[in-house]
Amino acid sequence: MEKKVLSKEEIQSLTDIKEKYRELVDVLGANEMQIMSLELVKEQIKSNLVLIKEEEIKIGKELEEKYGNGTISLESGEFSPTE
Repeated sequence: MEKKVLSKEEIQSLTDIKEKYRELVDVLGANEMQIMSLELVKEQIKSNLVLIKEEEIKIGKELEEKYGNGTISLESGEFSPTE
């Protein structure tokens, strides 16, 4: 079987496609890294939310022990007991 040689244009077309493929792989990799980074940030935010909720519950229990059941106005600082 006789070997055939591709034209310069055909080789350039294949080279261009290969380069475009490489660029897409690079972009995809960069996007995946950004997604992973955002997921890590999201997990940290969730952890912080859990800590804040735990602190809120702790303070709520302390205030309930001190003042009883009721509501607090943060604007005025007043406690209103519930009946």
